[in-house]
Amino acid sequence: MATAQLTASSIKVPARSLTSFDGLRPSSVKFASVGGAPSQRSFRRLVVKAATVVAPKYTSIKPLGDRVLVKIKTVEEKTDGGILLPSTAQTKPQAGEVVAVGEGKTVGKAKLDISVKPGTQVIYSKYAGTELEFNGANHLILREDDVVGILETDEIKDLKPLNDRVFIKVAEAEETTAGGLLLTEASKEKPSIGMVIAVGPGPLDEEGNRKPLSIAPGNTVMYSKYAGNDFKGSDGTNYIALRASEVMAVLS
Repeated sequence: MATAQLTASSIKVPARSLTSFDGLRPSSVKFASVGGAPSQRSFRRLVVKAATVVAPKYTSIKPLGDRVLVKIKTVEEKTDGGILLPSTAQTKPQAGEVVAVGEGKTVGKAKLDISVKPGTQVIYSKYAGTELEFNGANHLILREDDVVGILETDEIKDLKPLNDRVFIKVAEAEETTAGGLLLTEASKEKPSIGMVIAVGPGPLDEEGNRKPLSIAPGNTVMYSKYAGNDFKGSDGTNYIALRASEVMAVLS
């Protein structure tokens, strides 16, 4: 069977097609050798750095509009038992400290300030925003609406949800089938029922006023199966934060 070898000479990129940006250092890219032993003409292993790097000559970042700049909490490198985690097993952080905020936004005729202030510890949506490396630390710039809630303690159970978010304690998964067979962890169905712990102040209407949620703490609710952001408390309890629109029913 014929084989093909990819070498540096087989790919040509005009210099004028490479755009440079003042203040942003491009991430290093390396390629792995293909089709034989490494040589000066073969590519090295590919390494891509996702975060945009802000050059040291810039000493501050001022978010605009309803955006918020958050300094990301450091990823845990060890388990509670002291076992060192490889990078692939480290949980991507969803928490950080607000370091700067924009001037707010206008809804209807109302001018609304950002609801979180610098110094506040927050939880944000898992895939929200743009990552930045600034002053040697990882940051995230995101919209205020992507901030799930405020953490006033180190316990996720004390999360104070914002806007139209609902914070729910997830019901325990069934341990056995209807016929009495013991289920393994892998075969347990992910529950979509839980008890509401806290709710946000509600969404904004067209005039910039808050519209209170119809869901209240203490309600047992059913929610969309793959909605929201999952969290685990220090005692192993599972929680989920989602939008009120993702709650399908109140059970009684």
